[in-house]
Amino acid sequence: MNDTAAAILKATAALRDGTEKLRFESPVHVTYNPLTYAWGPHEQYVRTYGNGEKGHLFLGMNPGPFGMAQTGVPFGEVDAVVNWLHIRGEVGRPEHTHPKRPVEGFGCPRSEVSGRRLWGLFAEAFGTAENFFRHNYVANYCPLIWMGATGANITPDKLPAEQRAAVDAVCMEHLLSLITILNPHTLVGAYATQKLRDAASRLPGKSFTIGTLLHPSPASPIANKLWPERPIQQLKELGIL
Repeated sequence: MNDTAAAILKATAALRDGTEKLRFESPVHVTYNPLTYAWGPHEQYVRTYGNGEKGHLFLGMNPGPFGMAQTGVPFGEVDAVVNWLHIRGEVGRPEHTHPKRPVEGFGCPRSEVSGRRLWGLFAEAFGTAENFFRHNYVANYCPLIWMGATGANITPDKLPAEQRAAVDAVCMEHLLSLITILNPHTLVGAYATQKLRDAASRLPGKSFTIGTLLHPSPASPIANKLWPERPIQQLKELGIL
């Protein structure tokens, strides 16, 4: 393992431990932290692909219930993680689970549309994962996934302000570490673009191109209509393709 991957893992362990200490109240019923129960495959992801500085950092917001929540890998749709990223590992279980949102690890039968679209886009554009990760890296701003009493996903913006601020304090520290370690010149987000702008403003003396990639979520009518044509265009506009 090279120095970059080791530094990322150290920073990620601090993120894992920092977010693990946070406590959430209504509307949150259950919180999953994949960095805790799926650390093995996440560590494999960092060791394999966090090797050396990267020109471009792609940032997601937080895990999806059938992606990173199952595999520990950002946008971690099972098929893409196993067959394109070539990662597989032991996944434990959160301390408290919601019956409607079981963690089945690599046995999860559901496909995470966001992950399938994102990694599929990169597979189409770059061919192999090795080609993609030569100059690119993908991370999430926050490792936590929250569910309400019904099992419905709670997005970070729906958290009470005080709880959201506590999450931000830990996650922004990690993002700043990640940018410092990887030394990218281009920062790309969708929902997380504002977090990248905030981080860039805290790194005086550094200059970044900050861009947006259409979010792959099926909740986005534009993504359902224009994927992958629009994101390919955006990658070309940013000089990544």
